Amino acid sequence: MGLCKSKLPQMGRPLRPQEKDALKASLIIFVLGGPGCGKGTQCRNMATKYGFCYVDLGQLLRQEAQRSTRQGRQIRDIMLQGLLVPTGLVLDMVSQKMLSHASSRGFLIDGFPRELTQAKEFERVVGRAPNVVIVFDCSMATMVRRALQRGWVERREDCGPALRRRLETHYTCCAPVLTFYQQRNLLRSILAEEAPESVFAKCCSVIESLQ
Repeated sequence: MGLCKSKLPQMGRPLRPQEKDALKASLIIFVLGGPGCGKGTQCRNMATKYGFCYVDLGQLLRQEAQRSTRQGRQIRDIMLQGLLVPTGLVLDMVSQKMLSHASSRGFLIDGFPRELTQAKEFERVVGRAPNVVIVFDCSMATMVRRALQRGWVERREDCGPALRRRLETHYTCCAPVLTFYQQRNLLRSILAEEAPESVFAKCCSVIESLQ
């Protein structure tokens, strides 16, 4: 759902055995939540405190969308419509970012997976499941307010008319992902309406329970 017909890869490249081994000892933490829930801020704080590599999928996609290549233009068109970029491209971006920081003790992957196919594909490509999945629980009204404010400050195109579509896509595609990880006892829900320092303390508790 939400995919655009294009020449962008639909399937990710499986990592080679030695590449999988390079990532075997690192913690892998997925951080989910809609636009404006505050996950980016908390990921940066966690990365600083624990020395983890912060993989910001949204930023990786925005950087690629700014390139004057055919792929860049296709990604930009998809994002401006509030749709999801094909899974294969997303997986390749995430896995390459992880391999470029393979010695990191942990990875905080922000905004991933965005749909069930991505969750299953990650395990096929990387060869393992995440250690835990943190989801920020935040109301639609709060996310809209925060995302619009951020879009105005950062001059982000995808926080304009496409915002409502992005939120709808998030809710539709993310529900099966949450169920998938909940059934495997990997899901940890954090109320993101509270003060940032309170949210951060809860994030730290989740991470410290893994060590």
